[in-house]
Amino acid sequence: MFYWVVRQIFVLIFKFLFRWEIAGREHLPREGGCILCSNHISWWDPPLVGCLTERIVHFMSKEEMFQIPVFSKVMPLLHAFPVRRNSADRRAIRRALEILKSGEVLGIFPEGTRSRTEELLVPHSGVALIAIKSEVPVVPIAIIGSFKILRQIKVRIGAPISFPEYYGLKNKAEQLEEVAGKIMQEIDRLRKRG
Repeated sequence: MFYWVVRQIFVLIFKFLFRWEIAGREHLPREGGCILCSNHISWWDPPLVGCLTERIVHFMSKEEMFQIPVFSKVMPLLHAFPVRRNSADRRAIRRALEILKSGEVLGIFPEGTRSRTEELLVPHSGVALIAIKSEVPVVPIAIIGSFKILRQIKVRIGAPISFPEYYGLKNKAEQLEEVAGKIMQEIDRLRKRG
């Protein structure tokens, strides 16, 4: 219940304060596990991506957020779970795979942190590992704009992409970088389309 109330508040914020324009909503799977992957330019990005679908989106969030008293209570209610950045956090990866195997939606920002310049950063390979191990489609999403009040934010949602040629293999670092790179290329393509 709490999730849906918060989501509705954010929908109104994005609609009226940021005049969001969304293209490609038909690409969002209505059922089954999937990963929503977006570029990351602002604190507004997680609620924005969460508002794109009528399904609950579980987000990986930096573990520091769970150490802030208020957020430590609110984040689980919003279906977020902690991840240690700059390390292979096996607990977070296991949680992500459980979510996807139970047919739910996972939200990930492959860059791992916000871009201060709005230019894409090098993606972490964790997104590739999760996509390959879960064998679910990845939905690329590009956020275009600056989140200034009354300035328009554009969201471009691409067709789901999968990487079956990597399923079941013992994936090496180069392969994971390659898959993460392909995901970011698709996000970049959507961004450039504007």
